[in-house]
Amino acid sequence: MHRVEHVMGFPVSLRIDDDRAPEGVVDAVFAWLREVDERFSPFKAESEVSRLDRGELSGEEVSADLAEVLGLCEEYRVATGGAFDVRLPGRGLDPCAVVKGWSVQRAAELLTGAGLSRFCLNAGGDVVVSGGPWRVGVRHPHLADQVCAVLELTDAAVATSARYERGDHILDGRTGLPVTGLDSLTVVAPTLTLADTVATAAFAQGAPGVEWAAGRAGCEVFAVLEGGRVLRTPGFPTAGQPAAA
Repeated sequence: MHRVEHVMGFPVSLRIDDDRAPEGVVDAVFAWLREVDERFSPFKAESEVSRLDRGELSGEEVSADLAEVLGLCEEYRVATGGAFDVRLPGRGLDPCAVVKGWSVQRAAELLTGAGLSRFCLNAGGDVVVSGGPWRVGVRHPHLADQVCAVLELTDAAVATSARYERGDHILDGRTGLPVTGLDSLTVVAPTLTLADTVATAAFAQGAPGVEWAAGRAGCEVFAVLEGGRVLRTPGFPTAGQPAAA
C-alpha cells in the first residue's frame, strides 16, 4: 500500500509492506497530521500556537500535546545554551522544528499500535521506518538530483537540517543571525522526535553542533561543512562509503 498527501506544507508518503493494513488506520494517520497542522501551525491565526502567542491562552490552558511540545522546546533551548530557540526576538512563537518530528513519530506509533510491522513514513525527507532494512538516501546539499549517502535503516528514523530548501532559515538564537559553517546535518536516532529535534538544534549551533549532536544518546550523525568537508560518527548506518560533498 502506498499513499501520498500534501500536509503541513510538504509531501507525506506512507508505504506499508504488511500483507494487510487494518481498516481506517491509514486514514487515521493523515487525519492526525492534518489535525496537527490546524492546531500547531504558527501560520494559522486560530491555531492553538497562535492563540497562545497572542496571549489568548495561558500556559495552564494549553493542551497536553502542546505542553509536551513546548517542554521539548525548552529542553533543547537549555541544552544548546540558547542556540535553539522557538521564541526568537521579532518573531512569533514557532515550534515547527519540534512539531514535525514529534507528530510524524506519533503517526508511526498509530501504525505500530495497529499491528503493522513493516512500513516507511516519509515527511518531506524526514523518515521513520519499521522493520527493515530500508534504504534511505541523504540528499546532496549542493546537487539536488544526487545523494551524498545511502542509509540502511531498521526500526529507526532519520532527519536532516540544511540550507538547500529554504536558504538560511535556521537562526542562532544567541545572535539572531543565520547559522554559518554547516551546509547540512543528518541525524539517525530511534525516533523521529529525537532525530528531527537534534538535527535542528545542532544545526542552530553551526559547526560545533556536529560534536554536540554526536554526544546525544542514541544519535548517529553525518554532516557536510561549508567547503564540502564531511564528518560522520562511526556508527552512522551507511550502505557503503559516503560520497564526497
